[in-house]
Amino acid sequence: MTKRIRRPSETGLSRRQLLKAAGSTAALLAAAKLNFPAGAFAQDSGPEVKGAKLGFIALSDAGPLFVAKDKGLFAKYGVPDTDVQKQASWGTTRDNLVLGSEGNGIDGAHILTPMPYLISAGKVTQNNQPTPMYILARLNLDAQCISVAKEYADLKLGTDAAPFKAALEKKKASGKAVKAAMTFPGGTHDLWIRYWLAAGGIDPDKDIETIVVPPPQMVANMKVGTMDCFCVGEPWNLQLVHQDIGYTAVNTGEIWNKHPEKSFGMRAAFVDKYPKATKAILMAVLEAQQWADKAENKQELATIMAKRQWINCPVEDVYDRTAGKFDYGNGKLVENSPHIMKYWRDFASYPFQSHDLWFLTEDIRWGKYEANFDTKALIAKVNREDLWKDAAKTLGVAAAEIPTSTSRGKETFFDGKVFDPENPAAYLKSLAIKRVEV
Repeated sequence: MTKRIRRPSETGLSRRQLLKAAGSTAALLAAAKLNFPAGAFAQDSGPEVKGAKLGFIALSDAGPLFVAKDKGLFAKYGVPDTDVQKQASWGTTRDNLVLGSEGNGIDGAHILTPMPYLISAGKVTQNNQPTPMYILARLNLDAQCISVAKEYADLKLGTDAAPFKAALEKKKASGKAVKAAMTFPGGTHDLWIRYWLAAGGIDPDKDIETIVVPPPQMVANMKVGTMDCFCVGEPWNLQLVHQDIGYTAVNTGEIWNKHPEKSFGMRAAFVDKYPKATKAILMAVLEAQQWADKAENKQELATIMAKRQWINCPVEDVYDRTAGKFDYGNGKLVENSPHIMKYWRDFASYPFQSHDLWFLTEDIRWGKYEANFDTKALIAKVNREDLWKDAAKTLGVAAAEIPTSTSRGKETFFDGKVFDPENPAAYLKSLAIKRVEV
Protein backbone atom coordinates (compact mmCIF):
# COMPACT_ATOMS: atom_id res chain seq x y z
CA MET A 1 0.00 0.00 0.00
CA THR A 2 1.45 3.40 -1.02
CA LYS A 3 1.80 5.89 1.85
CA ARG A 4 0.06 9.18 1.02
CA ILE A 5 2.07 12.36 1.66
CA ARG A 6 -0.04 14.91 3.47
CA ARG A 7 -0.30 18.47 2.21
CA PRO A 8 0.70 21.39 4.48
CA SER A 9 -2.97 22.23 5.06
CA GLU A 10 -3.56 18.71 6.42
CA THR A 11 -0.73 19.03 8.95
CA GLY A 12 -2.28 22.15 10.41
CA LEU A 13 0.59 24.32 9.12
CA SER A 14 0.20 26.81 6.31
CA ARG A 15 2.88 27.30 3.65
CA ARG A 16 3.70 30.67 5.26
CA GLN A 17 4.19 29.01 8.68
CA LEU A 18 6.42 26.34 7.20
CA LEU A 19 8.61 28.95 5.52
CA LYS A 20 8.75 30.96 8.76
CA ALA A 21 9.79 27.86 10.71
CA ALA A 22 12.48 27.06 8.17
CA GLY A 23 13.73 30.65 8.38
CA SER A 24 13.93 30.44 12.20
CA THR A 25 15.95 27.22 11.96
CA ALA A 26 18.35 28.86 9.53
CA ALA A 27 18.69 31.84 11.89
CA LEU A 28 19.43 29.51 14.81
CA LEU A 29 22.08 27.67 12.83
CA ALA A 30 23.62 30.97 11.75
CA ALA A 31 23.70 32.13 15.38
CA ALA A 32 25.33 28.84 16.42
CA LYS A 33 28.04 29.33 13.80
CA LEU A 34 28.61 32.89 14.97
CA ASN A 35 28.87 31.91 18.63
CA PHE A 36 31.06 28.86 18.13
CA PRO A 37 34.21 29.86 16.19
CA ALA A 38 35.21 27.76 13.19
CA GLY A 39 31.87 25.98 13.52
CA ALA A 40 33.47 24.02 16.36
CA PHE A 41 30.26 22.57 17.64
CA ALA A 42 27.53 22.30 15.07
CA GLN A 43 24.11 21.18 16.30
CA ASP A 44 24.80 17.51 15.59
CA SER A 45 28.28 17.42 17.15
CA GLY A 46 28.05 19.57 20.27
CA PRO A 47 29.46 18.73 23.71
CA GLU A 48 28.16 15.44 25.08
CA VAL A 49 27.39 17.11 28.44
CA LYS A 50 26.74 20.73 29.39
CA GLY A 51 29.70 21.07 31.72
CA ALA A 52 31.95 19.60 34.38
CA LYS A 53 32.86 20.19 38.01
CA LEU A 54 36.24 21.92 38.32
CA GLY A 55 38.12 22.61 41.53
CA PHE A 56 40.40 25.50 42.42
CA ILE A 57 42.47 26.79 45.33
CA ALA A 58 42.26 30.49 46.22
CA LEU A 59 45.32 31.62 44.25
CA SER A 60 45.81 34.10 41.43
CA ASP A 61 47.02 31.41 39.04
CA ALA A 62 43.45 30.03 39.04
CA GLY A 63 42.46 33.37 37.45
CA PRO A 64 41.69 31.86 34.02
CA LEU A 65 39.03 29.59 35.54
CA PHE A 66 37.43 32.56 37.32
CA VAL A 67 37.46 34.57 34.08
CA ALA A 68 36.02 31.71 32.01
CA LYS A 69 33.12 31.42 34.45
CA ASP A 70 32.54 35.13 35.17
CA LYS A 71 32.76 36.27 31.56
CA GLY A 72 30.56 33.50 30.15
CA LEU A 73 33.26 31.67 28.18
CA PHE A 74 32.14 28.21 29.28
CA ALA A 75 28.64 29.12 28.06
CA LYS A 76 30.09 30.50 24.81
CA TYR A 77 31.55 27.11 23.95
CA GLY A 78 28.46 25.10 24.86
CA VAL A 79 29.32 24.01 28.42
CA PRO A 80 27.32 26.56 30.50
CA ASP A 81 26.89 24.20 33.45
CA THR A 82 30.63 24.05 34.18
CA ASP A 83 30.87 24.58 37.93
CA VAL A 84 34.06 26.06 39.42
CA GLN A 85 34.27 24.99 43.06
CA LYS A 86 36.58 26.20 45.82
CA GLN A 87 38.67 23.49 47.50
CA ALA A 88 39.99 23.76 51.07
CA SER A 89 43.46 22.39 50.29
CA TRP A 90 45.44 20.51 47.66
CA GLY A 91 44.77 17.35 49.65
CA THR A 92 41.03 17.98 49.31
CA THR A 93 41.52 18.59 45.59
CA ARG A 94 43.24 15.22 45.28
CA ASP A 95 40.52 13.42 47.25
CA ASN A 96 37.74 14.98 45.17
CA LEU A 97 39.52 14.11 41.91
CA VAL A 98 39.76 10.48 43.05
CA LEU A 99 36.00 10.52 43.74
CA GLY A 100 35.05 12.20 40.44
CA SER A 101 31.80 14.12 40.04
CA GLU A 102 29.86 10.83 39.97
CA GLY A 103 31.08 10.26 43.52
CA ASN A 104 30.23 13.84 44.53
CA GLY A 105 33.78 14.99 43.80
CA ILE A 106 35.19 16.90 40.81
CA ASP A 107 36.16 16.13 37.20
CA GLY A 108 39.16 18.44 36.90
CA ALA A 109 41.03 21.26 38.59
CA HIS A 110 43.48 24.12 38.72
CA ILE A 111 46.32 22.02 40.08
CA LEU A 112 49.99 21.88 41.02
CA THR A 113 51.71 20.45 37.93
CA PRO A 114 53.26 17.40 39.68
CA MET A 115 49.93 16.33 41.20
CA PRO A 116 48.29 14.69 38.14
CA TYR A 117 51.47 12.58 37.91
CA LEU A 118 51.52 11.68 41.61
CA ILE A 119 47.80 10.82 41.48
CA SER A 120 48.08 8.85 38.22
CA ALA A 121 50.99 6.84 39.67
CA GLY A 122 49.15 6.21 42.95
CA LYS A 123 51.93 7.91 44.94
CA VAL A 124 49.66 10.18 47.00
CA THR A 125 46.35 8.30 46.95
CA GLN A 126 44.71 5.99 49.48
CA ASN A 127 46.13 2.45 49.30
CA ASN A 128 48.29 3.72 46.42
CA GLN A 129 45.39 3.25 44.03
CA PRO A 130 46.07 5.19 40.80
CA THR A 131 43.45 7.56 39.38
CA PRO A 132 44.51 8.26 35.77
CA MET A 133 44.65 11.98 34.96
CA TYR A 134 45.53 14.16 31.99
CA ILE A 135 47.26 17.55 31.89
CA LEU A 136 45.43 19.58 29.21
CA ALA A 137 47.16 22.94 29.62
CA ARG A 138 49.60 24.85 31.76
CA LEU A 139 47.83 27.71 33.53
CA ASN A 140 50.77 30.03 34.14
CA LEU A 141 54.49 30.68 34.43
CA ASP A 142 56.40 32.33 37.34
CA ALA A 143 55.27 34.52 40.26
CA GLN A 144 55.14 32.21 43.24
CA CYS A 145 57.17 33.53 46.17
CA ILE A 146 59.19 32.39 49.14
CA SER A 147 58.46 34.55 52.18
CA VAL A 148 60.25 34.65 55.52
CA ALA A 149 59.16 35.79 58.96
CA LYS A 150 59.90 39.31 60.18
CA GLU A 151 62.35 37.96 62.77
CA TYR A 152 64.78 37.44 59.87
CA ALA A 153 64.43 40.99 58.53
CA ASP A 154 68.07 41.84 59.30
CA LEU A 155 69.25 39.02 57.01
CA LYS A 156 67.65 40.68 53.98
CA LEU A 157 67.35 37.24 52.37
CA GLY A 158 67.19 36.97 48.58
CA THR A 159 68.03 34.20 46.12
CA ASP A 160 70.95 33.11 48.32
CA ALA A 161 69.59 31.21 51.33
CA ALA A 162 73.05 30.59 52.83
CA PRO A 163 72.74 33.34 55.54
CA PHE A 164 69.51 31.65 56.66
CA LYS A 165 71.40 28.50 57.70
CA ALA A 166 73.26 30.02 60.65
CA ALA A 167 70.09 31.77 61.87
CA LEU A 168 68.15 28.50 61.79
CA GLU A 169 70.94 26.64 63.61
CA LYS A 170 71.01 29.33 66.31
CA LYS A 171 67.24 29.07 66.77
CA LYS A 172 67.38 25.27 66.95
CA ALA A 173 70.21 25.47 69.53
CA SER A 174 67.89 27.51 71.77
CA GLY A 175 65.44 24.60 71.77
CA LYS A 176 62.95 26.03 69.28
CA ALA A 177 61.66 24.24 66.18
CA VAL A 178 62.36 25.60 62.71
CA LYS A 179 59.83 24.98 59.97
CA ALA A 180 59.34 25.65 56.27
CA ALA A 181 55.77 25.54 54.99
CA MET A 182 54.64 24.44 51.55
CA THR A 183 51.28 23.42 50.18
CA PHE A 184 51.54 19.74 49.13
CA PRO A 185 54.37 17.16 49.36
CA GLY A 186 56.02 16.84 45.96
CA GLY A 187 54.07 19.81 44.59
CA THR A 188 55.51 22.94 42.99
CA HIS A 189 55.79 25.00 46.20
CA ASP A 190 57.50 22.08 47.94
CA LEU A 191 60.02 21.86 45.08
CA TRP A 192 60.71 25.62 44.92
CA ILE A 193 61.40 25.97 48.63
CA ARG A 194 63.49 22.79 48.65
CA TYR A 195 65.54 24.01 45.67
CA TRP A 196 66.13 27.41 47.32
CA LEU A 197 67.09 25.93 50.69
CA ALA A 198 69.33 23.22 49.20
CA ALA A 199 71.10 25.71 46.90
CA GLY A 200 72.00 27.63 50.08
CA GLY A 201 73.36 24.52 51.77
CA ILE A 202 70.27 23.85 53.90
CA ASP A 203 69.00 20.27 53.80
CA PRO A 204 65.18 20.58 53.69
CA ASP A 205 64.76 17.20 55.40
CA LYS A 206 67.49 17.44 58.05
CA ASP A 207 68.14 21.12 58.84
CA ILE A 208 64.51 22.27 58.86
CA GLU A 209 61.13 20.58 59.12
CA THR A 210 58.84 20.97 56.11
CA ILE A 211 55.13 21.18 56.91
CA VAL A 212 51.96 21.33 54.79
CA VAL A 213 49.71 24.39 55.12
CA PRO A 214 46.86 25.28 52.69
CA PRO A 215 47.57 28.54 50.80
CA PRO A 216 44.79 30.66 52.40
CA GLN A 217 46.08 29.71 55.87
CA MET A 218 49.72 30.70 55.33
CA VAL A 219 49.52 34.27 56.62
CA ALA A 220 47.55 33.39 59.76
CA ASN A 221 50.04 30.63 60.57
CA MET A 222 53.05 32.90 60.04
CA LYS A 223 51.37 35.46 62.32
CA VAL A 224 51.29 33.02 65.24
CA GLY A 225 54.82 31.76 64.56
CA THR A 226 54.00 28.34 63.09
CA MET A 227 56.74 28.59 60.47
CA ASP A 228 59.95 30.48 59.66
CA CYS A 229 59.40 30.61 55.91
CA PHE A 230 56.85 29.48 53.36
CA CYS A 231 56.35 29.11 49.63
CA VAL A 232 52.98 29.86 48.06
CA GLY A 233 51.33 31.77 45.24
CA GLU A 234 49.61 35.14 45.44
CA PRO A 235 47.90 36.96 47.04
CA TRP A 236 49.24 35.49 50.26
CA ASN A 237 52.84 36.77 49.97
CA LEU A 238 51.67 40.35 49.37
CA GLN A 239 49.09 40.05 52.14
CA LEU A 240 51.95 39.05 54.49
CA VAL A 241 53.76 42.27 53.53
CA HIS A 242 50.61 44.39 53.93
CA GLN A 243 50.11 42.96 57.43
CA ASP A 244 53.80 43.58 58.28
CA ILE A 245 54.37 39.97 59.39
CA GLY A 246 57.22 39.12 57.04
CA TYR A 247 58.77 39.83 53.65
CA THR A 248 59.31 38.24 50.26
CA ALA A 249 62.80 36.79 49.92
CA VAL A 250 62.48 35.64 46.34
CA ASN A 251 60.07 35.46 43.43
CA THR A 252 60.34 31.91 42.06
CA GLY A 253 60.96 33.39 38.60
CA GLU A 254 64.31 34.50 40.05
CA ILE A 255 65.12 30.85 40.81
CA TRP A 256 64.10 29.65 37.34
CA ASN A 257 63.06 32.30 34.84
CA LYS A 258 59.76 31.55 33.03
CA HIS A 259 59.25 28.38 35.04
CA PRO A 260 56.05 26.34 34.66
CA GLU A 261 53.68 26.41 37.61
CA LYS A 262 50.02 25.29 37.79
CA SER A 263 48.24 23.13 35.24
CA PHE A 264 44.68 22.50 34.16
CA GLY A 265 44.15 18.79 34.76
CA MET A 266 41.16 16.51 34.31
CA ARG A 267 40.34 12.91 35.14
CA ALA A 268 41.20 10.68 32.18
CA ALA A 269 37.81 8.96 32.59
CA PHE A 270 35.95 12.25 31.92
CA VAL A 271 38.12 13.23 28.96
CA ASP A 272 37.88 9.82 27.34
CA LYS A 273 34.09 9.69 27.81
CA TYR A 274 33.36 13.29 26.81
CA PRO A 275 36.03 14.43 24.31
CA LYS A 276 33.88 17.21 22.79
CA ALA A 277 32.90 18.64 26.18
CA THR A 278 36.57 18.49 27.20
CA LYS A 279 37.57 20.44 24.08
CA ALA A 280 34.87 23.04 24.77
CA ILE A 281 36.05 23.50 28.37
CA LEU A 282 39.68 23.70 27.23
CA MET A 283 38.87 26.31 24.59
CA ALA A 284 37.13 28.45 27.24
CA VAL A 285 40.21 28.18 29.50
CA LEU A 286 42.62 29.08 26.69
CA GLU A 287 40.57 32.14 25.70
CA ALA A 288 40.44 33.18 29.37
CA GLN A 289 44.24 32.88 29.57
CA GLN A 290 44.63 35.14 26.54
CA TRP A 291 42.30 37.72 28.10
CA ALA A 292 43.96 37.56 31.54
CA ASP A 293 47.41 38.19 30.06
CA LYS A 294 46.55 41.55 28.50
CA ALA A 295 47.83 44.61 30.40
CA GLU A 296 44.58 46.53 29.85
CA ASN A 297 42.64 43.79 31.66
CA LYS A 298 44.78 43.58 34.81
CA GLN A 299 42.57 45.83 36.95
CA GLU A 300 39.42 43.95 35.99
CA LEU A 301 41.25 40.65 36.46
CA ALA A 302 42.26 41.64 40.00
CA THR A 303 38.68 42.71 40.75
CA ILE A 304 37.34 39.36 39.52
CA MET A 305 39.94 37.34 41.45
CA ALA A 306 39.31 39.21 44.71
CA LYS A 307 35.59 38.32 44.68
CA ARG A 308 34.16 36.42 47.61
CA GLN A 309 33.42 33.25 45.62
CA TRP A 310 36.97 33.19 44.28
CA ILE A 311 39.97 34.31 46.39
CA ASN A 312 37.95 36.45 48.84
CA CYS A 313 40.56 39.12 49.64
CA PRO A 314 40.97 42.90 49.30
CA VAL A 315 41.66 43.89 45.67
CA GLU A 316 44.84 45.68 46.79
CA ASP A 317 46.24 42.36 48.06
CA VAL A 318 46.13 40.91 44.56
CA TYR A 319 46.39 43.84 42.12
CA ASP A 320 50.01 45.09 42.36
CA ARG A 321 51.74 41.79 41.70
CA THR A 322 49.14 40.91 39.05
CA ALA A 323 50.22 44.11 37.28
CA GLY A 324 53.95 43.44 37.77
CA LYS A 325 54.70 45.69 40.76
CA PHE A 326 56.59 43.77 43.45
CA ASP A 327 57.10 45.37 46.86
CA TYR A 328 59.16 42.73 48.63
CA GLY A 329 58.49 44.31 52.03
CA ASN A 330 62.20 44.64 52.84
CA GLY A 331 62.94 47.87 51.00
CA LYS A 332 63.18 46.17 47.60
CA LEU A 333 60.65 47.45 45.06
CA VAL A 334 60.50 46.23 41.45
CA GLU A 335 58.28 47.94 38.89
CA ASN A 336 57.38 46.01 35.73
CA SER A 337 58.90 42.80 37.05
CA PRO A 338 59.98 40.36 34.34
CA HIS A 339 58.70 37.66 36.70
CA ILE A 340 55.08 38.80 36.55
CA MET A 341 52.64 35.89 36.32
CA LYS A 342 52.28 34.92 32.66
CA TYR A 343 49.03 33.27 31.60
CA TRP A 344 49.61 33.20 27.83
CA ARG A 345 52.78 34.94 26.62
CA ASP A 346 56.01 32.96 26.25
CA PHE A 347 53.97 29.81 25.47
CA ALA A 348 52.74 29.87 29.09
CA SER A 349 49.66 27.78 28.32
CA TYR A 350 51.38 25.00 26.40
CA PRO A 351 52.24 21.94 28.55
CA PHE A 352 55.84 21.23 27.54
CA GLN A 353 56.72 17.60 28.24
CA SER A 354 60.26 18.69 29.14
CA HIS A 355 58.86 20.69 32.04
CA ASP A 356 56.85 17.75 33.31
CA LEU A 357 60.09 15.75 33.19
CA TRP A 358 61.82 18.32 35.43
CA PHE A 359 59.07 18.03 38.05
CA LEU A 360 59.29 14.22 37.96
CA THR A 361 63.10 14.41 38.19
CA GLU A 362 62.91 16.68 41.24
CA ASP A 363 60.38 14.34 42.86
CA ILE A 364 62.86 11.50 42.26
CA ARG A 365 65.50 13.74 43.89
CA TRP A 366 63.42 13.96 47.07
CA GLY A 367 62.26 10.34 47.16
CA LYS A 368 58.71 10.63 45.82
CA TYR A 369 59.50 8.16 43.01
CA GLU A 370 62.04 5.36 42.75
CA ALA A 371 65.40 6.22 41.17
CA ASN A 372 64.69 4.04 38.12
CA PHE A 373 61.09 5.20 37.67
CA ASP A 374 59.95 5.25 34.02
CA THR A 375 59.23 8.98 33.70
CA LYS A 376 58.82 8.95 29.93
CA ALA A 377 56.09 6.30 30.03
CA LEU A 378 54.12 8.27 32.64
CA ILE A 379 54.49 11.54 30.72
CA ALA A 380 53.20 9.78 27.57
CA LYS A 381 50.05 8.83 29.49
CA VAL A 382 49.41 12.08 31.41
CA ASN A 383 50.56 14.92 29.13
CA ARG A 384 47.91 15.64 26.47
CA GLU A 385 49.59 18.41 24.52
CA ASP A 386 47.81 16.94 21.47
CA LEU A 387 44.46 18.04 22.91
CA TRP A 388 45.91 21.50 23.67
CA LYS A 389 47.05 21.90 20.05
CA ASP A 390 43.67 20.76 18.70
CA ALA A 391 41.80 23.25 20.92
CA ALA A 392 44.24 26.05 20.09
CA LYS A 393 43.88 25.50 16.33
CA THR A 394 40.07 25.45 16.53
CA LEU A 395 40.26 28.64 18.61
CA GLY A 396 42.23 30.27 15.79
CA VAL A 397 45.49 30.66 17.72
CA ALA A 398 48.24 31.91 15.37
CA ALA A 399 50.72 29.24 14.27
CA ALA A 400 53.54 31.32 15.78
CA GLU A 401 51.92 30.89 19.22
CA ILE A 402 51.78 27.09 18.96
CA PRO A 403 55.09 25.40 19.88
CA THR A 404 56.53 22.99 17.32
CA SER A 405 58.46 20.94 19.91
CA THR A 406 57.37 19.16 23.09
CA SER A 407 60.62 20.35 24.71
CA ARG A 408 61.66 23.89 25.59
CA GLY A 409 65.25 22.67 25.64
CA LYS A 410 67.88 23.16 28.34
CA GLU A 411 66.84 25.15 31.43
CA THR A 412 69.28 27.14 33.58
CA PHE A 413 68.69 27.94 37.27
CA PHE A 414 69.91 30.88 39.33
CA ASP A 415 72.73 28.83 40.87
CA GLY A 416 74.09 27.80 37.47
CA LYS A 417 72.63 24.29 37.46
CA VAL A 418 71.40 23.16 34.03
CA PHE A 419 68.57 20.74 33.37
CA ASP A 420 68.90 19.03 30.01
CA PRO A 421 65.69 17.06 29.26
CA GLU A 422 67.86 14.71 27.18
CA ASN A 423 69.95 13.83 30.25
CA PRO A 424 68.05 14.24 33.56
CA ALA A 425 70.53 11.90 35.31
CA ALA A 426 73.38 14.37 34.74
CA TYR A 427 71.25 17.11 36.34
CA LEU A 428 70.52 14.91 39.36
CA LYS A 429 74.19 14.03 39.68
CA SER A 430 75.14 17.73 39.77
CA LEU A 431 72.97 18.41 42.84
CA ALA A 432 74.75 18.20 46.19
CA ILE A 433 71.73 17.64 48.43
CA LYS A 434 69.34 14.85 47.41
CA ARG A 435 67.75 11.63 48.63
CA VAL A 436 68.78 9.49 45.67
CA GLU A 437 72.00 7.84 44.50
CA VAL A 438 72.75 8.56 40.84
